[in-house]
Amino acid sequence: MYTEFYGFKEKPFNLVPNPSYLFLSSRHANALTFLEYGLSEKVGFVMLTGEIGMGKTTLVRHLLNQVEQNIDVAVIFNTNIQADDLIHLILIEFEVEFEEGISKSKALDLFYAFLIERYSKDRKVLLIIDEAQNLSGDVLEEIRMLSNLQTDDELLLQIMLVGQPELKDKISDPGLEQFAQRIAVSYHLAAMSLEETGEYITHRIEKAGGNANVFLPEAVKKIYEAATGIPRTINLLCDASLVFGYAEDKMAIDENIVSQVIEDKGGMGIFTKAKIKDYVVNTGSNDELVERLMNVENNLVRLNELYKTHIDEMESRAKFCRDALVAELKRNLTLEKRKKALLAVENERLKKKYSLVLNKNKNNGKKNYSQTVR
Repeated sequence: MYTEFYGFKEKPFNLVPNPSYLFLSSRHANALTFLEYGLSEKVGFVMLTGEIGMGKTTLVRHLLNQVEQNIDVAVIFNTNIQADDLIHLILIEFEVEFEEGISKSKALDLFYAFLIERYSKDRKVLLIIDEAQNLSGDVLEEIRMLSNLQTDDELLLQIMLVGQPELKDKISDPGLEQFAQRIAVSYHLAAMSLEETGEYITHRIEKAGGNANVFLPEAVKKIYEAATGIPRTINLLCDASLVFGYAEDKMAIDENIVSQVIEDKGGMGIFTKAKIKDYVVNTGSNDELVERLMNVENNLVRLNELYKTHIDEMESRAKFCRDALVAELKRNLTLEKRKKALLAVENERLKKKYSLVLNKNKNNGKKNYSQTVR
């Protein structure tokens, strides 16, 4: 409706995950690095968490577009399943044929044969489980058992878990300690800052072929305050603001239009976890006290998010550095073992050479002594 009016080739703020529109904020870039590391190093479990609408699915799709051609990937979206159904669902997603009604043990044998066949062709196998926070403890235990499918020295299956923050809480349960120990790489995707929100809006508008200055700075700030830096909520607000701007024949989106969207929002949905619907209820334009209270509340929400982000990033970086250090130590240990083996071989060679020289000298001495006696 408004695309031609604003000169867009297409709607810039669609809610459908589109890897071509991916904006790498500092946190999204870090998350991508962690995921790439996990896949390249062939570690066991990789986990990505984040609030609803943070762009986890878009990030994973972007990653899959970049991975090597020798990786077979299956994605499971239905996580409200029973433990006994998991292996059958995995076979379906990897397009492994099986007879309906086969036992779980038979299904596991088929899957193991599939993994061995792929391994023989030098192909990697990756299973991605989205909305993993909905998995029951029994299903998570079944997933853990799948990690035992390996050769003597190499994993046959990599598993990536993607979910909301509740996934981290669930895995922290003492009963799932063995599962938690299998997670080699994890990252929590946190909300964007005000500056990144502006860059994100500009990025999507330019990607759609529009003018980067459609949203004025005060409008961007208003969107950030309402959306709390969550991409999906930003998309909802921006799309609705463009509809309102088009209706009012305005080429630039200002703070007033964004405020109208938040206040009117009929049929637009609830935009933010912070419940925008309470933002303007009975406040009135002159109710300064209520406005100040709302600002304080929003600031508290943002501070809490920043605190959680800082902690999660520190934990993720510490784990990443630890894994990298362990890998480096293993490489150094392997080199040292090789050096030791070479030195041992060289030592044996020199000992033999020394023994030959010693025997030769003894023989020469005996020969000289014999000649002297004569």
